[in-house]
Amino acid sequence: MAHFKYIGRSKQGERVEGVVEASDRAGAVRQIEAMSQVPVSITETTKTVKQGSGEKKRFKFELGFQRKPRMKMQDLLLFSRELSDLVASGMTIGRALHTLSSRKDESAVSRIIETLRDEIVQGTSLSDALELYPETFSPLYVNLVRAGEASGNLPNALENICIHYERVQDARGKVIAALVYPAIVMIIGGLSVIGLMIFIVPKFASTFEDMGATLPRPTIILMGLSNFTTRYGLVVLGLLIGAGIMLKKATRHGKGQRVWHQTMLRLPILGSIVTSNAYAHFARTLGTLLHNGVSVLPALGIVQKTIDNVIISDEIGKARERVTDGASISQPLAQGKIFPRLLIDMLAVGEETGDLAGSLSHITRRYDSELDRMVKTCTTVLEPLLIVVVAFVIGSIAIALLLPVLTLTDSLHV
Repeated sequence: MAHFKYIGRSKQGERVEGVVEASDRAGAVRQIEAMSQVPVSITETTKTVKQGSGEKKRFKFELGFQRKPRMKMQDLLLFSRELSDLVASGMTIGRALHTLSSRKDESAVSRIIETLRDEIVQGTSLSDALELYPETFSPLYVNLVRAGEASGNLPNALENICIHYERVQDARGKVIAALVYPAIVMIIGGLSVIGLMIFIVPKFASTFEDMGATLPRPTIILMGLSNFTTRYGLVVLGLLIGAGIMLKKATRHGKGQRVWHQTMLRLPILGSIVTSNAYAHFARTLGTLLHNGVSVLPALGIVQKTIDNVIISDEIGKARERVTDGASISQPLAQGKIFPRLLIDMLAVGEETGDLAGSLSHITRRYDSELDRMVKTCTTVLEPLLIVVVAFVIGSIAIALLLPVLTLTDSLHV
């Protein structure tokens, strides 16, 4: 079979190009016409779309510009849901991808779908085609599709992928929603304090200086802070931004990342949110993989890569090594003393009854509920606490400004 690179026109008259695999040029023409495209030029090539994409990636990497297209989480969810619905309705993968790619635009989503379609047309499996875009399709996604292909039940696998990522997105949204209001309060409060220190306090300072009044100690401290903010505020802001960037780089890899993630696990409220989210994600991902026919060891390897916290991720890796020696999942996880006893016991029950996937489903619901409770607790405690802190700071500034006025008024009455 030879590969033919073609340039053609769609029904809408737009330019399209790709690579098809056929025995001769006439077969290539038939394949192109089957995709509702009119071939303009066809040339034989030795490269498939997959090979060409790899070469393009290296070329762009060497030149240092134009990143490889990728989907956002919302786009990935929409693509997965639409592909699942089309395949479940009886369409072949190639026709379903062609239907999705017919919405011609210049977005990254369209380019990815077109490449996947061309790969499928020339005989590549969907799971292999998805590996062209590792930044978009995670190992979990690819392996679930591969398991569906192997079992002959790809529509069900795609549906499980949609359900899984929708739940992950929902859990992530809950955490983000809990932080939105506190962030708004902190930003508004911080801007208010900075505005007072830069614009309001200096005017009072000049007034007090003209009056020759004796200032109380709180007012003197406030004037000094205002003077420092006015003179060196931008320098301090630059230093804080630089420190933040350095801290982010230091905690992205290696020892710094481990220390940061360990610290997050030990924080009073945030630590409970992080662990509940991680345990729910662990159980949901592992249960989804096992339900779709992926064996335990590869499933644990995939789960390890999807956990954001390296402390928990490394513990899963160690448990996977112990499972290789013939142990169950619950016993190796219990040895690390990272996973809670409740989770271990529920896993052990699933292993004893032979329904590990069912136990993982119960664990997921348990820690999803725990995550909801912790998010509500965080919101309930943090919102009034931040309001009190901001009110205290602004109130302290107001009192420090009013003290000289009250002192001067008392002296006039005397």
